[in-house]
Amino acid sequence: MTRRNVIMKDIALESPLDVMEIMRLVPHRYPFLLVDRIISLIPGQTIQGYKNVTINEPFFQGHFPSRPVMPGVLILEGMAQVGACLAYHTIPEVLSGKIVYFAGIDKARFRRPVVPGDQLHYRLEMLKQKRAVIVMAGRATVDEQLVAEAELMASFA
Repeated sequence: MTRRNVIMKDIALESPLDVMEIMRLVPHRYPFLLVDRIISLIPGQTIQGYKNVTINEPFFQGHFPSRPVMPGVLILEGMAQVGACLAYHTIPEVLSGKIVYFAGIDKARFRRPVVPGDQLHYRLEMLKQKRAVIVMAGRATVDEQLVAEAELMASFA
């Protein structure tokens, strides 16, 4: 199979980062890996990725059985995992062999529910990096409608 060029909104990637590449970067695994693909990445600037939300997600068994809704904290966690991918591509020499940890969440807002069948798109923008702290602004959308937004802080060790 030959690699093809995939043109994205922000950058031409040789190919999107698939789930195997994402798992190489972040330590999360099923059922806690909450991003399926990275479709756009500009190191030090922005990243876009997505998660296909299915009825088979384990959290839907209890949240809520009669009306399944993806928990907001998991939307933020998926956003953070996409942000970790941006961090690893921005400063790979610093992060090699290290784990990126959540350090804080500010200005988190939830605008509408995410339900089975949705494709949850994440877009993060790096705001600043100082020593071992990275700050990013994130937005999550479904069908181009805003579902959540937050400022995320990460540290690494």
